[in-house]
Amino acid sequence: MADVTEEQVIEVLKTCYAPYVPLNLYDLGLIYNIDIQDGKVFLTMTLTAPGYPIAGTACEEIENRMLEIEGINDSHIEIVREPQWTPEMLKPEAKELILAWSRLV
Repeated sequence: MADVTEEQVIEVLKTCYAPYVPLNLYDLGLIYNIDIQDGKVFLTMTLTAPGYPIAGTACEEIENRMLEIEGINDSHIEIVREPQWTPEMLKPEAKELILAWSRLV
């Protein structure tokens, strides 16, 4: 069995979407760190706002999606408050999409 790569984890993270905006959590810039060790994925992430109402369900979804990756048998998410998320943390793909939306409005 091949080792799980960060790219595989990112590919799955790009299928997990924020509930109020049609952007995935990775491109939103919410994922700060990905660590893969011995079949376990450890993610460090933040939220767009401290009182984000669905943090628990979002984390549960991400952890379950990580287990779909062949070679992963456990996952853990640590939510951190620092550094605080800002729009500058958006990945280029998300910035382009937001720019395109703004032209439609």
